[in-house]
Amino acid sequence: MSVFFYLAALCLWGGLAVKLPSLKASWRDPLICSVGFVLGLAGAAQFFSAPPSVAFVNRLTGIQNVTAPIVYGLVSAFSAACLVLIIHWRGGEPARLRRITRNWVVSYALVIVGLGVLFALGDTPVERRTDLDTYYATTPFIREMIVLYLASHMIAAVATTVLCWRWSRQVRGWVKAGLISLAIGWILNLIYGIAKLTAVAARWTGRNWDELSTSVAPQLITIAALFVVTGFLLPMGASEYQQWSSYFRLGPLWRAVVAPADREHFSVAIPLWSPAELYLTRRETHIHDGLGRLTPYLDPDVRHRAQAQALAQGASASWAGAIGAAAMVAAATGDHADRPPVVVPATTLPSAHSPDRASLVRISRALRSPIADAAGRRSASRRAEPSGLPNDPSPAGE
Repeated sequence: MSVFFYLAALCLWGGLAVKLPSLKASWRDPLICSVGFVLGLAGAAQFFSAPPSVAFVNRLTGIQNVTAPIVYGLVSAFSAACLVLIIHWRGGEPARLRRITRNWVVSYALVIVGLGVLFALGDTPVERRTDLDTYYATTPFIREMIVLYLASHMIAAVATTVLCWRWSRQVRGWVKAGLISLAIGWILNLIYGIAKLTAVAARWTGRNWDELSTSVAPQLITIAALFVVTGFLLPMGASEYQQWSSYFRLGPLWRAVVAPADREHFSVAIPLWSPAELYLTRRETHIHDGLGRLTPYLDPDVRHRAQAQALAQGASASWAGAIGAAAMVAAATGDHADRPPVVVPATTLPSAHSPDRASLVRISRALRSPIADAAGRRSASRRAEPSGLPNDPSPAGE
């Protein structure tokens, strides 16, 4: 059983390690910070729930069963962090977000304090590594501590499930998939709370349903934690993937418009562990700077001819436009110092000279098309032709 707790903790902390670059770069962002808290707290709760960890902490502190309020506190903090994360993820008026966040954080901080106080008032002389809930179900103050923990956790489960389900009906794609995973995870959390509370209540009536608390509930909470964290990481991981994908797809355009000698000049040192967004933003900046330098040499006639050729070959309007822009860029790149600038209208490139990210990616992909490649070769061959006859042997005046 212990190995499942440790594997879950390892997976959760692995997710935290992946998000560390974003956390370091945007530590003031409530959304990013909430992700860190969710992953860290979920991993810690799983780690300290394992029976060997329970025994180690008890021996280390010299207080029997002190791990119980620690784990309960971690799970309560995890619940609050999930609620805060979903609230900020969905967005809204900043003042309202701060007010709702403050209310949830204060409420669960009071719950955590209450757990500690009730444990201190109670008496748990016998170490219980897996069945403390049911063993001390009738012990004064410890009984109240267990009920407070389960009640607060189930309230968070219901609130989070409702938020996720309502929001999932308004969105699509990876966000919807993440919200559905979150809803499943918190439904499992709710079932976990019901199983635990049922086993505790059974002890109040003299029955023994401890299997619900010692066998069923631990498996539920481990699976639930993985669903919850997957729900958060799925859309964020998809966003990270899309950013890196855009970064690499922009490579051909970046290499075309930024000369090797200029790349070092344009480069700004950023840490290797920086998030993908920072790398992507820097590459886009380089491309815009390079396009700005090429502006006097961008020939709209080249673009129109290439676009018409692409349309004649059956390309869609958007793809033909990208091929036209790519052909114009290909014709303008290289050694253009010996060629006079052409007169360029303000809308030579899509989006009035400042293409958005999607347009840049299309142009970069279109650079590999045969039409754009041919435009670049024609331009290179023209530049290679001699422009005059400087050694004309004809006599002067002939």
